Amino acid sequence: MNRFLLLAMLATMATESGAIDFDNLKKLEDRIKGATGQSSSAPQAPRAAPGPAPSQVPSIPPVGNVPEADEVKIGRQIAGNLLGAAPLVNNPALQAYVNRVGRWVASASERPDLKWTFGVIESNDVNAFAAPGGYVFLTRGLYRLLRDEADLAGVLGHEIAHVVRKHHLKLLQKSQAIDVGSNLLKDQIGNQKVTKTLIGSGAEILARGLDKDAEFEADRMGVVLAARAGYDPFGLPAVLQEISAASADSSSVALLFKTHPHPDERLARLGEAMGDRFDALKRSKNLQERLVRLP
Repeated sequence: MNRFLLLAMLATMATESGAIDFDNLKKLEDRIKGATGQSSSAPQAPRAAPGPAPSQVPSIPPVGNVPEADEVKIGRQIAGNLLGAAPLVNNPALQAYVNRVGRWVASASERPDLKWTFGVIESNDVNAFAAPGGYVFLTRGLYRLLRDEADLAGVLGHEIAHVVRKHHLKLLQKSQAIDVGSNLLKDQIGNQKVTKTLIGSGAEILARGLDKDAEFEADRMGVVLAARAGYDPFGLPAVLQEISAASADSSSVALLFKTHPHPDERLARLGEAMGDRFDALKRSKNLQERLVRLP
């Protein structure tokens, strides 16, 4: 079983018991505050954060809109579970840089006012993840494939699109609808436990992936968001070409190939959608010199 999927399942069980560790996530948010000149409330020594009290567990209605405040809480808990599986790369300059680029691209989206949080996590796998409420992570393995800032903007644009379109949140709602429809879990363990179970499952959902249509939509939106932010819109297609060149037998792309359409199929769909509409933007900024390099 893939490492991410296994650890996501373990994180799910931890969530069910109420033991969520937000320490890594807190460090990331404090690191971002420091990089942007905001006051930091980071503790002097690491300490585990307690799990949320039952009254703090956000609700996930099976249909309709989820209040933004609840969406952010859900995403924060899922992100905490993900960081329990793979910690942040210990490089403050890198984390601050990725947040600057990510927030700039997100400002061109339909949800610019979300408290967007970005990070690079320690994994040689080639992958990226988005959680509801504006939490976006890419792996060290994927970051190393990037040639310039336009590539980074395209990858982040794809993940931002998942949040804007609420792809993962809708999947959680669908799971809730199934549970409510059967009334089995609701009768046996109550609404609070159902919600906590679903939130824990969110980390597993990140590892299992979305359907193809959601990925194709995120690709199209990612290109548009990067272009709106002033970047070369061909950054994401360039990254997909790099991933396509990897061997399907490589462990670094195994999870990505299982949870996403093949890069060749994604490139074909993007080619159809883009046509010649972006040709005039081919010489837009790629900012190769600004990309923070990993050792």
